[in-house]
Amino acid sequence: MTINLGTANEFIARHIGPRSADEQAMLAALGFESLQAMTAAVIPDSIKGTSVLGGHDGQSEADALADLKAIAGKNQLFKNYIGQGYYNTHTPAPILRNLLENPAWYTAYTPYQPEISQGRLEALLNFQTLISDLTGLPIANASLLDEATAAAEAMTFCKRLSKNKAGHAFFASSHCHPQTLDVLRTRAEPLGIEVVVGDERELTDVSSFFGALLQYPASNGDVFDYRELVQRFHGANALVAVAADLLALTLLTPPGEFDADVAIGSAQRFGVPLGFGGPHAAYFATRDAFKRDMPGRLVGVSIDRFGKTALRLAMQTREQHIRREKATSNICTAQVLLANIASMFAVYHGPAGLKRIAERTHALTAILAAGFEQLGVKVVTRAYFDTLTLATGDATARLHELARAQRINLRQIDAAHLGLSLDETSTQADVETLWRLFAEGKAVPAFDSLAATTASRLPAALLRQSAILEHPVFNRYHSETELMRYLRRLADKDLALDRSMIPLGSCTMKLNAASEMIPVTWAEFGNLHPFAPAEQSQGYLQMTTELEAMLCAATGYDAVSLQPNAGSQGEYAGLLAIRAYHRSRGEGHRDICLIPSSAHGTNPATAHMAGMRVVVTACDARGNVDVEDLRAKAIEHRDRLAAIMITYPSTHGVFEEAIGEICAIIHDNGGQVYIDGANMNAMVGLCAPGKFGGDVSHLNLHKTFCIPHGGGGPGVGPIGVKSHLAPFLPGHATLENTEGAVCAAPFGSASILPITWMYIRMMGGAGLKRASQMAILNANYIARRLEEHYPVLYTGGNGLVAHECILDLRPLKDTSGISVDDVAKRLIDFGFHAPTMSFPVAGTLMIEPTESESKEELDRFCDAMIQIREEIRAVENGTLDKDDNPLKNAPHTAAELVGEWAHGYSREQAVYPLPSLVEAKYWPPVGRVDNVFGDRNLVCACPSIESYQDA
Repeated sequence: MTINLGTANEFIARHIGPRSADEQAMLAALGFESLQAMTAAVIPDSIKGTSVLGGHDGQSEADALADLKAIAGKNQLFKNYIGQGYYNTHTPAPILRNLLENPAWYTAYTPYQPEISQGRLEALLNFQTLISDLTGLPIANASLLDEATAAAEAMTFCKRLSKNKAGHAFFASSHCHPQTLDVLRTRAEPLGIEVVVGDERELTDVSSFFGALLQYPASNGDVFDYRELVQRFHGANALVAVAADLLALTLLTPPGEFDADVAIGSAQRFGVPLGFGGPHAAYFATRDAFKRDMPGRLVGVSIDRFGKTALRLAMQTREQHIRREKATSNICTAQVLLANIASMFAVYHGPAGLKRIAERTHALTAILAAGFEQLGVKVVTRAYFDTLTLATGDATARLHELARAQRINLRQIDAAHLGLSLDETSTQADVETLWRLFAEGKAVPAFDSLAATTASRLPAALLRQSAILEHPVFNRYHSETELMRYLRRLADKDLALDRSMIPLGSCTMKLNAASEMIPVTWAEFGNLHPFAPAEQSQGYLQMTTELEAMLCAATGYDAVSLQPNAGSQGEYAGLLAIRAYHRSRGEGHRDICLIPSSAHGTNPATAHMAGMRVVVTACDARGNVDVEDLRAKAIEHRDRLAAIMITYPSTHGVFEEAIGEICAIIHDNGGQVYIDGANMNAMVGLCAPGKFGGDVSHLNLHKTFCIPHGGGGPGVGPIGVKSHLAPFLPGHATLENTEGAVCAAPFGSASILPITWMYIRMMGGAGLKRASQMAILNANYIARRLEEHYPVLYTGGNGLVAHECILDLRPLKDTSGISVDDVAKRLIDFGFHAPTMSFPVAGTLMIEPTESESKEELDRFCDAMIQIREEIRAVENGTLDKDDNPLKNAPHTAAELVGEWAHGYSREQAVYPLPSLVEAKYWPPVGRVDNVFGDRNLVCACPSIESYQDA
């Protein structure tokens, strides 16, 4: 007997859905003998052979985890008192286990289909209510990317809405967090906004400002009374934004109560690990009058077709990626998973629990300060919440050295001052350790004695008088049993990848393997402060360096920045690199960006934010870029041409033959080629944008590279560039290049980068290439099975699509009255999330199956679509009523099933249209949601207590 001692890598087969026999059956249906033959037919000859990935084998799950664990072990976990917007926190175990580590929550998509998203929409409504309550402002969004980018959004928000039209500058307090000021400068410069940084206490004339940003409490710890200053700004018709600490707001007068117009900040310290900087949910709250100008997503309360309360994303037409070149922002990714953690942190602790955490944190800080004063250490901050600035003079450097010798990080302010912040995790022992550090041999104060005599150091005039979190949801689920069941009830209302395929075109909802997710919750990655000294983050440095090299190999680019924490931020960073490159060559006048009419909506929005003018180029009848129109416009604008933004494969799901010619036209006319990497899942291992003409691409790690969507975020959007653009990648105060930060932390959402590292390491070059091939095979199989029922709108010259296909439902509207919305809602009765609706063409469905779905699941989806076509045919021939039919009434709820049945079709047809559904039925919690009612009667916080009492 021969024993095989090899350690086979089984991960590739586990990641890819179809088995060998299934693959052959699908290939046969398409008329190909092999995967290689199909690939050769799909990939244009002009870009074949451009991949530089190589065919190396991947590692097994166990080996990859062991290697990453060894890398993580190189991070040193010191006790952190750095603060500066990032704080240690306890993630409650039931939230960790039942939400953060639960695929029902982390694999869900953005809740654009509200009927199958009621659970996460409720969690987000709780988040909005939490933010609105704590800030004292009536309306809050469902999260932004981080505090610094939220501040940048507030700046442009103030610019649009300020009535001080003479105001040309934006005032930013020098007491704001330094990383916030850096991102403000990056965002302001292309828009021609002057950012004036100064001490607000020294302001005499505010007439030149359209808006202002204040920090509350200040970054150095001070709690300033801003009431008079806000009125002065208002007297000059300027708007005021306040970056506020949520935990402090449980004790301090909220910004809304001293008349601030906007409140922004981070919800990180509500249970979300430090994670070396992210992902963390930012928040944005404002006055009701400004709701249509507020950036980001907004959850609202509406009703379904039975009049039952139902939630939805409100006012979707205000979303910035939909408004294209008229957009004021390119935000299309929130931090939903992290916002949900923060909301459940508040639900679990309740108002009394949050106040208890805040009071304890403040009390320990006041006791610490009193002890310092006994020791002769000068405490500069007089009124504070959790942060102290100490005047340490010549001893500063020595104290930092002593602290680090004891595995303690203090905040480096300057050569004569240091700072420290306490938090939820701080203890009496920590306070006594800090006293010993500063005592240098002197007797340490008696903690109990100081605790008995130390008073609050919060200003009496700013103590909060208003109640918080009175809604029942924040006052019920305080036992673990109750919270566990609440989270389960919410998850059961939703469809995520743990239930079925999510066939969204352009969004690549592929497997988020458990082995990739495990490292996210390792303390070595989760408990590191983003501004810890570099020598303490050597594990992160190795992991990110290796990941950058992996992404360079996958794309053919020469350098990568991992900083952008969303695809939208990656687009922005890419255009900023192009802009800076032109300016370095004395060609700063180049400001024209060509964008095909088929482009993602964020593309024109991003170009606008980068200070560029958008010129739209035409597409032909097959969805390809009209090369002659492009050539004419490139020549017309050649003196000012900065770039083209083009998605490849195209947004229409086709490998355009002319991509090499398109790149050459742009280069010949002095421009740079930005290739949107949204569809990279069709190219990895097959062709490389950095080798067939691209100068820069952003990558969606939450699409091609397996970071989960989390219900609408987190995302990561790193950029790859050719060598001539590398000097212009995003910088950060903690990096060698200190300028050009596009988000708060140097490596953006660093704690989820191990997911992509694990995916690439386990797949290897050969596995990644096979994944791309199988994604193309699965898409073409679906197109072939459905083409006789629904026309496939675009194909390549060989009749094949790339990794996604578009079904044209527009003729059916004319023959039956059935709309693309009706088909989407009917799919819910079959247990499926709808494909992407009406993008990039109105009245169509764009389907992307990914490589992770099995043939059985593909067939299940195709069977559902075919059965729906039969129902449409029954409407066409009069067998089903044109107004009362399963499509118009979809989705059908269990409550409707057991009530009086007045429809002209059976209950069985409504809820069990295929026999396979009897075994595993998803029941939507609400009927079709009334979008118009929700927008006309906008409610964006939890329903009032009175409505609960009435019920």
